[in-house]
Amino acid sequence: MIRIDKLNVHYGSAHVVRDVSLDIATGESFALVGESGSGKSTVLKALAGQIRDWSGTVDLGDVRLSPGKHPRELIRRVQMVFQDPYGSLHPRRTVDDHLDEPLQIHGLGDRDQRILSMLDAVGLARKFRFRLPHQLSGGQRQRVAIARALMLEPDILLLDEPTSALDVSVQAEILNLLKGLRAERGLTFLLVTHDLPVVSFLCDRLAVLKAGQIQEIAGVEQLRHRNLGSAYGRELVAAAEGVAAEQA
Repeated sequence: MIRIDKLNVHYGSAHVVRDVSLDIATGESFALVGESGSGKSTVLKALAGQIRDWSGTVDLGDVRLSPGKHPRELIRRVQMVFQDPYGSLHPRRTVDDHLDEPLQIHGLGDRDQRILSMLDAVGLARKFRFRLPHQLSGGQRQRVAIARALMLEPDILLLDEPTSALDVSVQAEILNLLKGLRAERGLTFLLVTHDLPVVSFLCDRLAVLKAGQIQEIAGVEQLRHRNLGSAYGRELVAAAEGVAAEQA
């Protein structure tokens, strides 16, 4: 579903993504992990059409991307869920407005039924339909953001730290929701995160990035057994265990 070959991205003189190559199967959940500034989110932005100056080959399904162009058919097939549910929703627009907008843009009918069905799918009570974002909790806002991303029935969800801004108890709810939606709808996930337990729960494989370069690609079982092959991957696991120990 996603094939990337030698993707390179520059921000001015900074070379932030270096020869990244990935193959992600249909229905797979794949994670990009690494410290801040490692290039994880930049890869997502290139796939989402938010970065126009890149080089390499990117295929999403049967569509090949070109730098500076994002084919219209991909907008329905590839959607993104952002890190901050407080910032990704317009403060003066209701839940209904947010879910209706993509339907209007793409000229889709049965809008009322589609919106009600999607509220049910993400576990958000219908009474929230005409509320504003400030009237919702963080978890409820992220459910709205996920619902908005799914309104066009995409094949691929790009997930940029989708739970990092939420309380721990709410994180678990959203992760369970995403896992269920992936199974029900046959979605392909590309997840960016620094949270290795999230990867262990939600993903099949992961790529470890450092300074824009892939250090290794591993199965999630290797992560669970602390058996990553690269020195940097093992450092990430040790750091995650140290944080967990401090929080315990």
